[in-house]
Amino acid sequence: MPNTNTEDIKSMGKDIQNTAASLKNQVSDTASQAKDKAQEMGRNVQSKIDETRAPAAEKLEGAASALHEKADQLPGGETVAGLAHSAADKMHSTAEYVREHDVQGMMSDVESFARKHPGQSLLAAAAVGFLIGRSFRSES
Repeated sequence: MPNTNTEDIKSMGKDIQNTAASLKNQVSDTASQAKDKAQEMGRNVQSKIDETRAPAAEKLEGAASALHEKADQLPGGETVAGLAHSAADKMHSTAEYVREHDVQGMMSDVESFARKHPGQSLLAAAAVGFLIGRSFRSES
């Protein structure tokens, strides 16, 4: 009789090992599928953003041109006109940047900036998070 219990225990141990291996494979397969889906979604988002880069750059160019045209007519004299022209120049530069860089290039630049200026990056991220949170809160 002692052999039967030992064999039963060995059999149960093998069953547990097989079940554990099966669960491990299922988890691995599920994780792989989730990773593939996430990568596909990332590619789709990146593609959508890349599709809208040119139109966004055109709108920035248009706004910059309009601001340049109206800058000298704004109340406040030369100081306000100078600030308006400066803002328009920055909008023009931003339009060029958006036109010339794809999403991966922009993300690389953001990462590089964050490494060089971690404090400013954290403050900017906090400000953006606060604004996004406020916009969701005001919608509900």
